[in-house]
Amino acid sequence: MRLAILGYGNLGRGVEYAVKQNPDMELVAIFTRRNPEDLKVNSNAKVLNVSEISNWKDKIDVLILCGGSATDLPVQTPEYAKMFNVVDSFDTHARIPEHFANVDKSAKESGKIGIISVGWDPGLFSLNRLYANSILPDGKDYTFWGKGVSQGHSDAVRRIEGVLDAKQYTIPVEKALQAVKNCENPELTTREKHTRECFVVAADGADKSRIEKEIKEMPNYFSDYDTTVHFISMEEFKANHSGIPHGGCVIRTGKTGDGSRNHVIEYSLKLDSNPEFTSSVLVAYARAIFRLNKEGKTGAMTVFDIPPAYLSPKSNDELRAAML
Repeated sequence: MRLAILGYGNLGRGVEYAVKQNPDMELVAIFTRRNPEDLKVNSNAKVLNVSEISNWKDKIDVLILCGGSATDLPVQTPEYAKMFNVVDSFDTHARIPEHFANVDKSAKESGKIGIISVGWDPGLFSLNRLYANSILPDGKDYTFWGKGVSQGHSDAVRRIEGVLDAKQYTIPVEKALQAVKNCENPELTTREKHTRECFVVAADGADKSRIEKEIKEMPNYFSDYDTTVHFISMEEFKANHSGIPHGGCVIRTGKTGDGSRNHVIEYSLKLDSNPEFTSSVLVAYARAIFRLNKEGKTGAMTVFDIPPAYLSPKSNDELRAAML
């Protein structure tokens, strides 16, 4: 299977490493908006400017899109689905139906598949919500994120005047988490579910009180949460906060029988590298849509539409023997 990457940031580099772990795949090209000569890559793939991508129409089985959900993927996924089978990690939940419709139109016209919103949330967590809701119809869903780095919130802090660098960690409130697992079915506010912790490197002479106030009062990011701000040195920041860990859990509690028996379904992740894990999910789904397209399937899909066996390099006989 011949794969290509569009975009060579944290996610693109993760895909590059993930392909190396899958012997049925080869990374043949990396497309970038930057000067290709400026990229130092970790594979033998050709590095090309995105302007050359149409020349590869018959040389790529699946194109993995590694751009951002805000401005890149709404344009790129439907555009490149006109030429390739594509996979993206679009994660703006409210716009998924609109994005799906746009990709579906392009992919059906070209005879390709475009699978959207692949990752762990949306993605693997979505699957587990579907399974759990189907099995326990009389129940309640909860999703907790963290402890982990929120890249969007970290970026928001870095944009404050006087901030040289920053990382923000989302942390589940343990009391709320335990109440859910105890089948208490609590009604939880945003503040009651998660706290936020910021590690900030301030410029010399910067007003730290102002920076802390701006962080804690920032609407849509921190104002609805209990937020702790730590000011640290650049040396400490590089030593202790250079990674991008994340994780979380999706839980459904429900009742069966006469309503007196409780059940808890929980699926959790603890990730040393959010982008590398997400990349591994993208690569597995690239295998699936390659197979489905060879069978004649076209149009947009999500993780809900993919048979699990299509994700694995193992045959159905091997899966039944080893995993069923």
